[in-house]
Amino acid sequence: MIANIVKPGNHTYGVLAYLFDKGRANEHTDQHIIASWDDFIPDPGPWDSPGHKQRLGQLTQALDLRVKQAGDKAPEGHVWHCSIRASPEDRILTDAEWATIARRVLHATGIAPDGDPDGCRWVAVRHAEDHVHIVATKVRGDLRPPRNWNDYHRAMNELRAVEEDFVLTRVAHGPEAAAGTSAVKRSTRAEEEKAKRQGHDKTARERLRHTVRTALSHAKDLDEFFNLLADAGLQVETRTLPSGDLQGYKVALPDAGTPIWFSGSSLATDLSLPQIRQRLAAAEAQPTAASSARQHRPSPWHVATAAAERIPHHLAHTDDGAVQAHLTVFGEVLYALPAHAPASLQAELHRAAMAFENAAHTRARADHQHARALRGALKAMRYQPADLTGLAMLLDAAILVVLAVQRRSALHHHDRQVAAARQTLTHLQAAYAQIAPASLAALARHSPSDNTVHRYALTLHEVLPRHAEQILTENAWPALTATLAAAEAAGHNPTTVLQQAAQHRPLDDAKSASEVLVWRIQRLGDRHAPGPGARAAQARSPHIRATAIPHSPAAVSTSPLTQRPRTPRTRYREPPKSR
Repeated sequence: MIANIVKPGNHTYGVLAYLFDKGRANEHTDQHIIASWDDFIPDPGPWDSPGHKQRLGQLTQALDLRVKQAGDKAPEGHVWHCSIRASPEDRILTDAEWATIARRVLHATGIAPDGDPDGCRWVAVRHAEDHVHIVATKVRGDLRPPRNWNDYHRAMNELRAVEEDFVLTRVAHGPEAAAGTSAVKRSTRAEEEKAKRQGHDKTARERLRHTVRTALSHAKDLDEFFNLLADAGLQVETRTLPSGDLQGYKVALPDAGTPIWFSGSSLATDLSLPQIRQRLAAAEAQPTAASSARQHRPSPWHVATAAAERIPHHLAHTDDGAVQAHLTVFGEVLYALPAHAPASLQAELHRAAMAFENAAHTRARADHQHARALRGALKAMRYQPADLTGLAMLLDAAILVVLAVQRRSALHHHDRQVAAARQTLTHLQAAYAQIAPASLAALARHSPSDNTVHRYALTLHEVLPRHAEQILTENAWPALTATLAAAEAAGHNPTTVLQQAAQHRPLDDAKSASEVLVWRIQRLGDRHAPGPGARAAQARSPHIRATAIPHSPAAVSTSPLTQRPRTPRTRYREPPKSR
């Protein structure tokens, strides 16, 4: 639960009139008093009911009675207004439960302590199923002001106890809430009601935010960003300074009638024009067609996968600015994936991207230069469509990233972000479960001969003796043999490439070790294989055979496989029987 305490001044009638009025967009329905200092106080009833204003005036006079009695001794700004909202995941509370919660908050804040006949006069009004408002006048029966110092923190501490007592969702409070605050700007109640009336499951703000994030994930510069927004059907306006420099932008849905405009910063703090400029500028330059022809370049899908695989390390070992940069660009990747995926996966990937919005934001200012490799690969992915293998490979890495985000948020006790990461993980795993079997089956159709499979089984026992028997029984073993055969045909040494794939990530916690190896070897095989001279040297030198796979200088900066090799393992004396 979240409390919001405001000091509206001295106008008691104005606050009550707002609470019992229809609202700016008719969003106030069935508002009624659920508790008060006096159980016999008249309820003003609906705003259009006969005698409503008269009863509202009577309620105001009753609340202000002690204020008038105190005269000049009444505190300046004597109206105290607190709203309490339940989490969207919570059950619907009864009026009696809300009344109990209101009394507990009044007691905790010192406005109306339990058992104190001189407590301030107050009234609790239920506005909707998920929230109530409390209005009090800050003059006690002895005509002294209440001792309500630090009332917000005292109210939030009491609401934490309420969450436990009523078995409600635990909402982040205090420093926890500040550290885990989302960049997303929440839709107003009026926007939610309007969306319902129009038959939409998302508000205009949410739909616009989704479209803007998707366009940003694909755009390489500001001009293309605005063009993509227009291509998506949005109305777009930009603001310029007298100097001609761009100052800001706003967007609106293509609805009939007067457009409702939203600036980028009103959609999310990270969608303001300055933030977008920084993100678009922080991408590694992609090679031109001429340079690509002269020099082998890894697939951008493989580069993106390699960069994503390093994010868990960054989350644990870099500063907050770098962490936020990597989380931001990873969110862009998730928003871009639906455009590259089969239609059957797009809905799950859309949901994953939206859920990750609430898992990725911290209060740190992102230093986007730390995520140039992944953002550069993301922009290049637009020009190289992914096959099933490339998409499955990146989804496998994405699942590891979200698991790392969930662990980091749990260590910092950011419960909202943990829940959002868990939701993201559910959608990504569902998408991976749909695409991985088809991708692995397509690879398995190119499985090599039985003799070659037997040779790879011996190599597997040599390189990974603890995991070999498990891998040989997994469904992805045929795909792994096909992947090793393709790498060998390209000039790679199967032993070396298997060693490098295994060293990069521990296999103990992998659901399928063979799948992990398939995706790693797929990416390794995309790099240039050693030339004939180098392969001859490897054949003569055990030390060289154990070193990392040579690759072009352009790939060195993106390769996590530049660490020193481990000592070659002793060959088994009694190889297993052929399967």
